[in-house]
Amino acid sequence: MENFMNILKNNKITIGLILIAFFLGLWIPNGDSTAKVATNNESHSSETQVWTCSMHPNVQLPVSGQCPICFMDLIPLESESGSLQPNQLSMSESAMKLASIETIPAAYGIAKMEIHLSGKVEFDESRIGNITAWVPGRLERMFVDYTGITVNKGDHMMELYSPEVYTAQEELIQARKLVESSSGQSAFGQKNVKATLAASREKLRLMGLLDKQIKKIESSESPTNLITVYSPMTGVVIQKNGVEGAYVKTGTNIYTIADLSRVWVIFDAYESDLPWLAFGQNITFSAEAIPGETFKGHIAFIDPVLDAKTRTVKVRMNVQNPDGLIKPGMFVQGTIQATLDGDGKAINPELANKWICPMHPEVVRDQKGDCEVCGMDLVKSESMG
Repeated sequence: MENFMNILKNNKITIGLILIAFFLGLWIPNGDSTAKVATNNESHSSETQVWTCSMHPNVQLPVSGQCPICFMDLIPLESESGSLQPNQLSMSESAMKLASIETIPAAYGIAKMEIHLSGKVEFDESRIGNITAWVPGRLERMFVDYTGITVNKGDHMMELYSPEVYTAQEELIQARKLVESSSGQSAFGQKNVKATLAASREKLRLMGLLDKQIKKIESSESPTNLITVYSPMTGVVIQKNGVEGAYVKTGTNIYTIADLSRVWVIFDAYESDLPWLAFGQNITFSAEAIPGETFKGHIAFIDPVLDAKTRTVKVRMNVQNPDGLIKPGMFVQGTIQATLDGDGKAINPELANKWICPMHPEVVRDQKGDCEVCGMDLVKSESMG
């Protein structure tokens, strides 16, 4: 023990230096510690690597493996400098190859879109006719006594008693008798009585009588009390306003007849659909009331006025209905395969540079001229909308 204490006393300086070196070694990190820190940083970097799927970029996992949707091998997600917009997607070159993505320069061209419209079947306004009273009188008999009956042109509709018609008949009979007895008169006198006879015929014609009725009256010896009124067209009686025994005035509407061999289909198009619509475009439509049937037609008219309440525009098509399957009031669903050109205008190649009648769009010609139906001037198809 005494020897140990003597050693400490004789080597105080040496022991002090050793203790100082020991504590300095603990305080200052060595090279191995630096390497360990770098290794830890690299390990942390590898732990934050994100893995994604080339087919489903929304899949982002912290470890490699397979995509939970398509089971493709995940690839490392490379960080890009700068932020992406919500509608932008960034993919690595390897990811683009796996997804088979090809790019082309942006350019103006033809755009196509399928437009779906809802509509309703309506009467063709150009094929509705009225049977009115041409003269005042009393409805003695009505052969068509309820709506919905189909009538043909020339069918008898009612019998009318009119004092004015009775008087006009008497005038015609007397004028005919004067012509028969004028053989001994001068040429001037014969001309006058013939003119009176022609005026009597015209008067009855203006009262709504047919030529065959006027001839029958002219050949008879006395006027008839009742005049039969015939249907001027073929169609369905959609309105009846008179009853037997009622008195009518000149112009009173008694029957309304609609020709259903052609009907209108009116679609409602929203404002966003208008740039895609053009006159003459093909439309296919179907109705729940006629399962399994698809009908075709063309846009015949686009209403120039927008409905302020529904924010829609009426789009009309004319549909041939020879079998009467399509009935007014039916709801329909239509589809239009719309096309826009490079200028953003809806086009219909079938009507390019054609001339069309505004009142009768079924009249289409290659050159300018007049409509053979109404005589109106044909206009360019592009001006129809």
